[in-house]
Amino acid sequence: MSYQPVSPLIVQSLIDIVGSSQVHSSLSKCTAYGQDKTEDLLFLPEVIVLPKTVVQIQQIMRLCSQNQIPVTPRGAGTGLAGGALPVCGGIVLSMECLNQILEIDEANLQVTTEPAVITEVLQEKVQEKGLYYPPDPASRGSSFIGGNVATNSGGPRAVKYGVVKDYVLNLEVVLPNGDLIWTGANTLKNSTGYNLTQLMVGSEGTLGIITKIVLKLIPLPSHSLLMLVPFRSPTKACAAVSAIFQAGITPSCLEFMERAAIDIAANYLQNNTLPIKEEVQAHLIVEVDGNHLDSLYLDCEKINSVLEQFDCGTILLADDQTTKNTLWQLRRNLNPAIKQYSAVKKADTVVPRAALAELLKGIHQISTQHGIRAINYGHAGDGNLHVSLLQEQLPNPIWEQQASSTLQAIFKLVKSLNGTISGEHGIGWIQKKYMPLVFNPVELQLMRAIKKTFDPTSILNPSKIID
Repeated sequence: MSYQPVSPLIVQSLIDIVGSSQVHSSLSKCTAYGQDKTEDLLFLPEVIVLPKTVVQIQQIMRLCSQNQIPVTPRGAGTGLAGGALPVCGGIVLSMECLNQILEIDEANLQVTTEPAVITEVLQEKVQEKGLYYPPDPASRGSSFIGGNVATNSGGPRAVKYGVVKDYVLNLEVVLPNGDLIWTGANTLKNSTGYNLTQLMVGSEGTLGIITKIVLKLIPLPSHSLLMLVPFRSPTKACAAVSAIFQAGITPSCLEFMERAAIDIAANYLQNNTLPIKEEVQAHLIVEVDGNHLDSLYLDCEKINSVLEQFDCGTILLADDQTTKNTLWQLRRNLNPAIKQYSAVKKADTVVPRAALAELLKGIHQISTQHGIRAINYGHAGDGNLHVSLLQEQLPNPIWEQQASSTLQAIFKLVKSLNGTISGEHGIGWIQKKYMPLVFNPVELQLMRAIKKTFDPTSILNPSKIID
């Protein structure tokens, strides 16, 4: 696709739309907005624009559509698949100024929000009303709710409560040509025409720019208990996951962490309050929640009896908030800790949960064959394993070649186990070359046709998901 540069005349038009204080092109700004949390990649945009209103976004998109200028929508820049990288240059359209919660509708258990509200802020505001928005990615303290919708984020509580798509009722969206649409209705049921709302969720800013979001809420559970379970064998820890569900219990969280990941995170946080015995090679974090504390203790006893069959160590029951916070701080900091420790390439694999142990075993076999160390953690209750391949001392040329072949082999294994190559991080820029591993040519062509219908000139977040 041939794109036009952002000429001085276009820059002036952008200034006319949003004001000079909202248009930036300095090297420092372009560098900051040309990267996210994906590896160490950097693509410099020509201009960054920070609109404050939906009308301004419409005007910007009309201008760019008429002049064939690529536009990369950006939220908080916390993505791990390169979805917000301006790989074709052009304009970065930052949504950061659209940061208001517009309405909390307590009667209908809904919230209407702009896209740049931080996820944790939204959760705290609805909790003040006794309401609950469960999806909570590890980056919830910094990621925007709009970015969560764009990637269909999940997080630890997806195992019981579902992912973002299960809470999005309606979206206001600016299309690439500047048109404004609502994708659905503010109702719990809707079988009226094609489901444009769910098509937009997870589309990573390639089909339209989300400007308002209507989310379903649920009542806030009043109690939770957290268990930290040590295992001598990581594969037995993974095998135990399916057994918990077979016993008739659905935890609100079920997280897996390998020993190496825990050690790196503890060092990163300078926190040794949870000493780990030498023989322990993995942990599960198991949470149950609800409104009746006695029944939660019974659930924990039942889970304990299941886990004892898988050679686990002494289980720590965290029923006070301080211990819970310590455990969750460790879990939520695994990604930044590993990234600080070594250059890393990540895979966001997901398989049916009963295949999790086989996936983990296969990942270690593949990484060993390729001479790369793999560290694994993730949302075990969903079969969602985050794989981190570490460069450590490998020279760059060998690292790039070996990491690519390792990922290819891991994704083939995932496919053979009836899984797929992204559970919640999206495809973005770095994963798109692997799409033919999980989709046949007809399926890929249908996706291209959808993209062309929404964005005929391919100016919106180009070169993402599919070519």
